[in-house]
Amino acid sequence: MRLPPFERYVKGMQMLGMLLLGMVIGAVVLNSFYVARLEALFDERSNLVLKLEQYKQDINGLKQFKNQHTVIKSIVPRIEYDAGEDSNRPKPKLDQVTEAKLIKLIKKDLSSFLGKSIYEIDSDAQLARRLLNRMLYLDVNGKDYSIEVKTILVADNVLHVWVTVDYYTKPPS
Repeated sequence: MRLPPFERYVKGMQMLGMLLLGMVIGAVVLNSFYVARLEALFDERSNLVLKLEQYKQDINGLKQFKNQHTVIKSIVPRIEYDAGEDSNRPKPKLDQVTEAKLIKLIKKDLSSFLGKSIYEIDSDAQLARRLLNRMLYLDVNGKDYSIEVKTILVADNVLHVWVTVDYYTKPPS
């Protein structure tokens, strides 16, 4: 039996190899775009679900206190990003999902202020500052955070609270 001469097919085999290599590289690039897009979609979905829960709670609270004009009807926590005095400690760069979860937890902790008179907030604000100063939120998206209340303000029946977030490091035993 005679073997065909493969010297004639070397160029064709090289071109077929390059075509297959291009197909594999193209599939990898396309898959990486797909995964990045899916991850962004997942982050956006979880952020929207958290916001929807917060809005539902706000609506229920506003319905509950709609006839009372001198009470706190909603709470708006805000996270400040400042350079900070501690230059040796890294400040966390929070993604939207982690920030939304922290705001939800802070709002839950401050929910005792809902329905309180806005004229009595001065005594309650000191309590909130002591309560929430260096409050720990453990295992929020796999990390531990501590918050510090910077400012508390009541305007238009809304309690605004500005906090700074820092990584929590366990003290050595």
